[in-house]
Amino acid sequence: MSLKIGILLGSTRPGRNGEPVAKWVYELAAQRTGAEFELVDIAEFNLPHLDEAMPPSMGQYALPHTKAWAQKIASFDGFIFVTPEYNHSTSGALKNAIDFLYGEWNNKAAGFVSYGSVGGTRAVEHLRLIMSELQVATVRAQVALSLFTDFENFSAFRPGEHQRQALDAVLDQVISWSGALRSVRAAG
Repeated sequence: MSLKIGILLGSTRPGRNGEPVAKWVYELAAQRTGAEFELVDIAEFNLPHLDEAMPPSMGQYALPHTKAWAQKIASFDGFIFVTPEYNHSTSGALKNAIDFLYGEWNNKAAGFVSYGSVGGTRAVEHLRLIMSELQVATVRAQVALSLFTDFENFSAFRPGEHQRQALDAVLDQVISWSGALRSVRAAG
């Protein structure tokens, strides 16, 4: 059974830079063997501010939007988060989407592709802490896209060739760790 890796587009902002970035990640990932990749746009799930009465760790979801989101996230063995950096952190929309669930994230791997004025690195640092609490193993490799050098006029995505090499490292590590954690999930 092939590994399934979700590429999560973590911005819902109109005109977001994340959409061409996520498509770039998906197009390059889809050329690989060893895993199947799916692009998941959190905007399509129309998640309101967390509105479940029970804590996510209970796994007792009552609302249809939460159940649909949980089913999608549960279907993956690992993740690539495509995140902007807003105010030294990730987007509120991505944080909210993450907070809806608990068990569906557990014992999986995650890598990060970030963008911002300093490459989105501070957003990823926050996501690494969040993922740790959710029992997600984060890989070391990272793609950090600069609005100054990887985007034309801060909006047209034109990644440097070195960014493809960085993405290859992220994909290699996420596939490897997702495969290794499969046995942990099976034992649980």
